Amino acid sequence: TSYFPDDHTGEVIAQGLQDSLASWKLREDRLVCMTTDSVNGMKDPRIDRAIGVCKKVVSAFSFSWKKRRDMAVVQAELGLPSHNLITESLTRWGSRQLMDIDVLESMNKAVSPLKEFTDALSGEAYMSVSYLKPVIHLLNNSLLQPEEGETELTKQIKSNILNYLNNKYNDPVTQELLDMASLMDPRFRTTYIADDKVDGIKKRAVTELMSLPAEKSKSQPGTSVQDLHQEEAAEPVTKKKKTLASFFKKKTVSSTSQSEQDKIEAELSSYLLSSETDPDTDPLQWWKLHEANFPRLSNLAKKYLSIPAT
Repeated sequence: TSYFPDDHTGEVIAQGLQDSLASWKLREDRLVCMTTDSVNGMKDPRIDRAIGVCKKVVSAFSFSWKKRRDMAVVQAELGLPSHNLITESLTRWGSRQLMDIDVLESMNKAVSPLKEFTDALSGEAYMSVSYLKPVIHLLNNSLLQPEEGETELTKQIKSNILNYLNNKYNDPVTQELLDMASLMDPRFRTTYIADDKVDGIKKRAVTELMSLPAEKSKSQPGTSVQDLHQEEAAEPVTKKKKTLASFFKKKTVSSTSQSEQDKIEAELSSYLLSSETDPDTDPLQWWKLHEANFPRLSNLAKKYLSIPAT
């Protein structure tokens, strides 16, 4: 961890990121993406006081062994499980929901549907950025949808969470990045890309692949073309007699061969039409198994699926 000034302005953060790249001897033009943490995105004065009261109660028991002893005695007398009070931690998902469960009923109803979901997310060994669009779609259409019988506060909290997430990833550049990552994930492909954006994302994929350096064709091991020409020049040229069949052979025209762009477009179409993939499939393992089938697209998959979601 390196020192960072208190003033977190855009210029200072940009300079800090450049210094970090320089310290690791990384080239800025080779950087695909950079992930950062996020500040609090939702504030509601109606729950600030209640949260403050909860924190004071928890702190009172945390700093007094006598209070903890008395609480344990009461729990035993009432036949309750011997639990300690849970302290909120900004880096521990769900800790606020657990701390406030008996006090903030409205907040609990808004946050508790996310608990199992966030636990499942944190249990994943690797979370690619390709998961973001499906997750946001799930939150908007299922987990954070208002339900009958909910209080206005619960509905407002859900709405605030959705507004924060939707606005956070609403930037066109970010949207294109998420769409490209989703396209390269065999579990999602174009499922979560807006219909009017699909053709544009396909064209971007083709353009990016066309601009990638053809590293494989630069230095292949073995005999070079120049060496073959020299060997052919050294050998005496012997004119072969024509056979009867040679008169009926048609000359091949080089222009009929597919261009590189045609090959990329055909490979992309084949990838999009291939069989559906199980949601539990590891996308990196899938590409490892199918790299031979989609050699060009696999390079793009490595680029985008290597970006972590968090």
